[in-house]
Amino acid sequence: MVDGIDLVIQDGQVVTPHGVVHGDVAISNGKVVSLGAPVAGAKARISAKGKWVMPGGVDPHAHIEQMSGMGQWNADTFETATKSAAMGGTTSVISFAAQANGQLLSETVADYAARASRGAMIDYAFHITLTDTDVAGFDGDLAALISAGHRSLKVFTTYNIQLSDAQLLRIFQSARQSGALVCVHAENDAIIAKAREDLINAGHVTPRDHARSRPRMAETEAVERICRFAEYADQPVMLFHISTREGAAAIKAAQARGAPVWAETCPHYLFMTEDVLDKPGLEGAKWMCSPPQRTEQDQEALWTALLNGTLSLISSDHAPYRFDDTGKLSAGRNPGFHQIANGLPGLETRLPLLFNAMVTEGRGGPEAFVELTSHAPARIYGLPHKGAIAEGMDADIVIWDPGKTVTYGADDLHDNVGYNPWEGYQVTGWPERVMLRGRTIVENGEFLGEPGHSMWIDRPKLATKPRGHAS
Repeated sequence: MVDGIDLVIQDGQVVTPHGVVHGDVAISNGKVVSLGAPVAGAKARISAKGKWVMPGGVDPHAHIEQMSGMGQWNADTFETATKSAAMGGTTSVISFAAQANGQLLSETVADYAARASRGAMIDYAFHITLTDTDVAGFDGDLAALISAGHRSLKVFTTYNIQLSDAQLLRIFQSARQSGALVCVHAENDAIIAKAREDLINAGHVTPRDHARSRPRMAETEAVERICRFAEYADQPVMLFHISTREGAAAIKAAQARGAPVWAETCPHYLFMTEDVLDKPGLEGAKWMCSPPQRTEQDQEALWTALLNGTLSLISSDHAPYRFDDTGKLSAGRNPGFHQIANGLPGLETRLPLLFNAMVTEGRGGPEAFVELTSHAPARIYGLPHKGAIAEGMDADIVIWDPGKTVTYGADDLHDNVGYNPWEGYQVTGWPERVMLRGRTIVENGEFLGEPGHSMWIDRPKLATKPRGHAS
């Protein structure tokens, strides 16, 4: 019996790191203080009878209030993005403090932290996107920022901010020394440039041609190369947004060799194919992202890789651009695919889409759902007290109504994008209550959060470690 409790969530099916528990979750001072045991004397009670009680989602890959690799600001502020995230059941997010050319890393992070502190309404951490290794004090700044709790870095092998092999190895070495995870957008830039040039020269520039402009071989080659770099340097790597069966196979092979490699995928690769780009006029631009959506065979391979542990988690890769001259159509009313910003919103839809597939339809079940969307992201990226319902953890909790069915509309999300790429898609299972450190921020479709109640998440260490066999 536990006494003197602020709040009890009672009678729910609670998904914990050790299985499903039917019983009470007791919360005090924003923390889970007991699990399963009957609780007396609580100041408040919430019934979760017939509901799933799950940890708040941890989305470790979201572009918020930043400049893209194509040199364009995305649509969301921290306020709009984190409100949207919360409405979909996500309570922690990792976004990108992206270095501009010539900018000191210390200035990059300070500027971005100021933006986040003004508007964020869920808890947050940053990846530091590295684009210019020649700025003054680069190595010292990087080591200091990692030691200060910014434990993940982002690099590109394509766009106009790709790094050379020598620069990548330099960063891998620095990350290994300081204890950081290197996250990689892995596509071969030369292959993409050649495919793009051939399509443009042939007059094939519609959104549906975007998929052909980023061939699957571009992903396969870059994934294999980065796996070898990780193996050579004995530096932990997270490969972002895997879209192909060949990419997943390359990761599985590297892991079998002992390479310190982890990887993720996203809902748009699990539930969409490249056919979404084939729409009248420029309509398909709404679904353009990089890598592009692939085939049903790739979807099956990605699901297999998720459920056998080759891929560790599912992120949103939220990359929001409006379908107007501030976003997708910034190059004019008749742009070619190469002039259209890549990305689509996903912070709010990630969890309902996956709950529907994994819990309602049974593809993996509730424990796998929580592992891929909360437990694993928090563990891999070193977010202490996040991602699980257990004693001592932050009371970031979502109560899911497994019987509620929702059909997405044309513009019913809470971000600043103006359209929903999942329009017409039906999900069963809905986050009816979302709690951040014990405080309800969403209840029955009403957002109750506000700026000022979020916290930056210090990450003193990671679960991803070198194997101890650097070459």
